[in-house]
Amino acid sequence: MIGNIVAAITGLKPPAGVVTGGTLVTNGGFNYRTFTANGTLGITVAPVTFDILVVAGGGGGGDIVGGGGGGGGLLGFTSQTLSTGNYTITVGQGGAAGSGVGGNGTNGNDSQAGTLTLVKGGGGGGAYANPTATNGSTGGSGGGGGGGASTGGSGGSASPSGQGNAGGAGRGSTYAGGGGGGATAVGATPPASYTGGAGGAGDSSYSAWASATTTGSGGAYSGGGGGAAGDLLTLAGAGGTGGGGKGGANTPATAGVAGIATSGGGGGGGRDYLPGAGGYGVVIVRWS
Repeated sequence: MIGNIVAAITGLKPPAGVVTGGTLVTNGGFNYRTFTANGTLGITVAPVTFDILVVAGGGGGGDIVGGGGGGGGLLGFTSQTLSTGNYTITVGQGGAAGSGVGGNGTNGNDSQAGTLTLVKGGGGGGAYANPTATNGSTGGSGGGGGGGASTGGSGGSASPSGQGNAGGAGRGSTYAGGGGGGATAVGATPPASYTGGAGGAGDSSYSAWASATTTGSGGAYSGGGGGAAGDLLTLAGAGGTGGGGKGGANTPATAGVAGIATSGGGGGGGRDYLPGAGGYGVVIVRWS
């Protein structure tokens, strides 16, 4: 209590205890409050200036030569001065994997910190049900198109733009799925082979945050899921850095890999009924 009063009177930086909620870590001269599920950020002494990272849930991969799910939208907010009070934190869950022949993956859920801009979940991956392929869905980053003549979902659909990128189209001639879009790169359209499209790369600019809080994947967030391999080959699309899951294949039977939890990574597309779900997101509040 004395520390709080001194901070309020003198303008000194407040101790970590005057900001509550989530999990507290102090590292490299910064305090971090990490939310991996819905919660409340409480501030008992103001003003405090925060940087805030918001990552939405990744999209699920599509079924049957499915496209990869798009990475969850990602936005960073710098120098946010918050008053005393409680702020609702919403952490988006990952989208479900597609189910049944031609089942698209579902979009990831949105994330939000207080009244800051809503960050959109990644788009679900498209699929294929002979003779029709479905497109990837729009989201923070778009899902990849299903194998066949399809398109990827557009990314960065929310305002402001910059939450992510579009997914790749599926390839009709080889029936391979497109890669889901990532925070910093579009998902790949499959090459002229049976290889699935690679997921778009996630954002590694918050690697210090990821290391301090043990979140993300490989120091990055919001990678796109890889597209499923075409024909009977094992050439599944790679998941994008930042938690995107690899696509599935048929020989041997390999499931699409789920997006990594706390990264907002998209799930890998499934070759035969085995797509991956999207990974849930994270909200991190940092101050010094």
